[in-house]
Amino acid sequence: MRTRIATAAVAVLATLSFLPLPAHAAAESLTWSVAPSGPEGPNGRAALDYKLDPGATVSDHVAVTNHSTQPLTLRLYPNDAFTTAGGGFDLRAGNAAATDAGAWITLGQERLTLPASSRVIVPFTVTVPANATPGDHAAGVVASLVAAGTDAAGNQVSVDHRVGTRVYLRVAGPLNPSLAVTEVRVEAATSWNPLRLPRVTADLTIANPGNVRLTGALSARVTGPFGLGARDSAPVAVPEILPGGSLRTSIVLDTVPPLFHESLTIEIRPATADGREISPLPVRAVTRHSLWLVPWPQLAILALLAALAVAWLLARRRRARRMTAALAAAEQRGRDQAASRTESRSEPHA
Repeated sequence: MRTRIATAAVAVLATLSFLPLPAHAAAESLTWSVAPSGPEGPNGRAALDYKLDPGATVSDHVAVTNHSTQPLTLRLYPNDAFTTAGGGFDLRAGNAAATDAGAWITLGQERLTLPASSRVIVPFTVTVPANATPGDHAAGVVASLVAAGTDAAGNQVSVDHRVGTRVYLRVAGPLNPSLAVTEVRVEAATSWNPLRLPRVTADLTIANPGNVRLTGALSARVTGPFGLGARDSAPVAVPEILPGGSLRTSIVLDTVPPLFHESLTIEIRPATADGREISPLPVRAVTRHSLWLVPWPQLAILALLAALAVAWLLARRRRARRMTAALAAAEQRGRDQAASRTESRSEPHA
């Protein structure tokens, strides 16, 4: 589980990704990890996961392991978790005070010195306040190493290498599992190639206004008038969104028939992040939007074909009129010649 936080003066740039990997501080060749543990050592849990009543307390352990060949001095601390705009699991910066589940964790040690290739088991307690709100709360326990360095511009910075393990806590009480779609922006890309149908892209925000951490599946459908020309998107997996969190994502529909005024339906089918059933079950979120897809390339071709057809018809009529006039003239000359011959035969001879 690895991250790097660069600080220049008082500015803090934090990106924390919790992965089942040790951290690496490349300059010092240091490697360490943090994992859920029992009193004797790591016990294979993916995260620290609890379900407690308000006012309850639980005791547990984390194992901090130095995988490198030199000693390490680490700062150990808890903090609150949040969902990043891209859908990641992140923690507040180390200098930010915890206000939720991170504040409920009390560690047995806050600074560790580990010899090379060694491990320390750190006990801790989680105490849920009596007035804690029901539902899911998330935090993390972090082992941090700050090292000096320089950025791309040559400025002196402090690089904070953080390693952590996730903490999930469900406080007993009424649950409200819910996802919502907001801030939808729909764009249609139409090619002038009449053989390429438009592409519709919907950029949107998925928010979790409830109190249960959820994942889900995002899908979309475009339909024309009277349900004609329906096109479905490929489903998009929604990563875990913590209560109160949101993420920005998009969904694409290709080869959509341009049928002028059409309807876009966006649907999310939520699912619990831990796979366990809850009551009430999360209900799907549906939002609908209208859009115009005018088939300009196809209309241009139809207009060209219509113009060619009209030109052909006009030319055909002109040819027919000329033919009719020529026939009429020939008939008239024939009549005139016949009349002339008749007159010649009827004149008296002297």
